[in-house]
Amino acid sequence: MSSNKTSIVRFSFGNDKFEIIVKSDAALDYKLNKRKDIENIVVADEVYADSSKGLKASREKLKKAFKTEDLRAIQEIIMQRGELSLTTEQRRKMAEDKRKQIIAFISKNFIDPHTGLPHPPIRVEQALNEIDVSIDPFKPAEEQTKLIIEKLRPILALKTGNIKIQVRVPAVYTSQAVGVLKSFGQLIKEEWLSDGGLDATMQIPIAMQSTLLDRIASLTHGNAQVKVIE
Repeated sequence: MSSNKTSIVRFSFGNDKFEIIVKSDAALDYKLNKRKDIENIVVADEVYADSSKGLKASREKLKKAFKTEDLRAIQEIIMQRGELSLTTEQRRKMAEDKRKQIIAFISKNFIDPHTGLPHPPIRVEQALNEIDVSIDPFKPAEEQTKLIIEKLRPILALKTGNIKIQVRVPAVYTSQAVGVLKSFGQLIKEEWLSDGGLDATMQIPIAMQSTLLDRIASLTHGNAQVKVIE
């Protein structure tokens, strides 16, 4: 069931501000590229200078800012380039989801230099609870991680980087192995052997090494040859 809550999308051009009233959940789906058009998103067929006061934007200012008087075209520009005011529940859920993405990214790409093993997500989460950090619901997890890592280092030993691994897989397992290898990192070289086997060289995050070795060993029942190149 869709929500009946409404939100505001705001767009500025110079000193002029423009607002449209939208359905909260539908507008968020559009911003997250889950919807391709603004059909049934905009609540009122108006563009406001201040929606809270019911003040409509003048035709002159609309034409100056958007180079058109077509209301639908103007609303689309505002939806595309404007800032959506999230509801409290939307912001909470998005921040929570982004937080999980950040934790997963750190656990996948960083190891404990003392053990050479990845930090379990629960340990990363506990450390994250100890620092003062604000999660941006819209900013990519990887981009936010840069600042978060610097704040985590005093309480969590972290090391990152990539390594090259050579994997030789017997012919009977190659069809499954290719998909597994590509899911872990970049396949640099892929050579098919005369017996149907696969000799692959790939680059992966250092934190993924033990997981990859376990997956390949399980898949091939210990019959694959794996060597760290650098």
